[in-house]
Amino acid sequence: MTAHEHDQIIDLIKREVILSIGCTEPMAVSLCVAKACETLGTTPDTVAVELSANIFKNAMGVGIPNSGMTGLPIAIALGVVAGRSEYGLAVLQDVDAEAVERAKSFLEQSKPSIDIADESKGLLYIRVVVTHNDNTAEVVISGTHTNFSSIRLNGEDISVGESVSSDTNPQNENLELSLRKVYDFAEEVPLEKIEFIGKTAEKNVAAAELSFTGNYGHGLGKMLHSGSAKAIFGDTLFTNILAHTSGACDARMSGAMVPVMSNSGSGNQGISATVPVAIFALANDVSREKMLRALVLSHLTVIYIKESLGRLSALCGCVVAATGSACGITRLMGGGFEEVSGAVKNMVANLTGMICDGAKPSCSLKVTSGVATAVLSATLAMNHCVTTSNEGIIDDDVDRSIRNLTEIGRQGMSETDRLILDIMTSKQKA
Repeated sequence: MTAHEHDQIIDLIKREVILSIGCTEPMAVSLCVAKACETLGTTPDTVAVELSANIFKNAMGVGIPNSGMTGLPIAIALGVVAGRSEYGLAVLQDVDAEAVERAKSFLEQSKPSIDIADESKGLLYIRVVVTHNDNTAEVVISGTHTNFSSIRLNGEDISVGESVSSDTNPQNENLELSLRKVYDFAEEVPLEKIEFIGKTAEKNVAAAELSFTGNYGHGLGKMLHSGSAKAIFGDTLFTNILAHTSGACDARMSGAMVPVMSNSGSGNQGISATVPVAIFALANDVSREKMLRALVLSHLTVIYIKESLGRLSALCGCVVAATGSACGITRLMGGGFEEVSGAVKNMVANLTGMICDGAKPSCSLKVTSGVATAVLSATLAMNHCVTTSNEGIIDDDVDRSIRNLTEIGRQGMSETDRLILDIMTSKQKA
């Protein structure tokens, strides 16, 4: 692999593994609102938001940082009164008690309208229109959670000169990944070029540690970390991995003001790709180099799979992210490319079909299921127990197995996605 390819992949990882505070979808809405208000130049009189169904689904029941509240209205209002677009997905990091009170007052005076966008707009689409007197600003985020695809003031496109991100990066246009290329990169890239990935372990494990000190979400991580749970499950590395991963998710989904490093637009994916690998590495006292290379393998595997699956789908992203951590753990166990490929096949054979029914506190249950399967898949692969092409959707070619997974998630489960949304919205109307 050439130095140029190394640089392409590093650029890709740095764009996809970024800091996030709060659940990604409502934070993307807050980001779009904040940008619209900045464009307008004042506090708006009205706010109208149009969202793709998948964004709406993932923003309905999740806690908003430092607010003690859930859902889109408070995410929108906080974007108005305290959001700063320059922070990206950490848009609400300045929120405090005073900002929450101002946001509540804004909601009392001007209730934002929220509508579902037509499917033709894509799976990831946010359009915000804000008005004040005779002035109107319109901002659209599409494709990725931070991509301002359109910025308009009073009908005039003012994107020129703005920092409008692009869905594609010219440097990466000719970059084609495979699991082999992902593995080789993680093995051979100069260590100094991937030192930055260590931040994922620091931030995401810290989020887990925070969850043990308070009451967040369903408290799954804290329960698994407690003495009563250890009496059942044992005080083992396996339990410790589950406790830390689910704990970080508990804190994030309940709205704790805790930063995590996300992957491919999802904090839970970032947590699932990072924490199991980091905890396994720490418990086994491996070198920092081995841990960093395993983390890169995990994160890049997730990015690779998400490229063909898409950022939002009916398939739970925890499955994809846990597949990444299965690869990282397998490598830390001493496995090579054959064993890593086996771990991927075992993951695809097991968890394909787990639905995404929105971001919410119980995501920690799915994260835990995914990570438990990751450890199992890695252990099986190291013992040369791998699902074969005679079984289900598994192919001899590991990349074809991955494509089978992503085709099911992207195409086969599209009607499932509509039904999930219908069920969720009908509950609100009842």
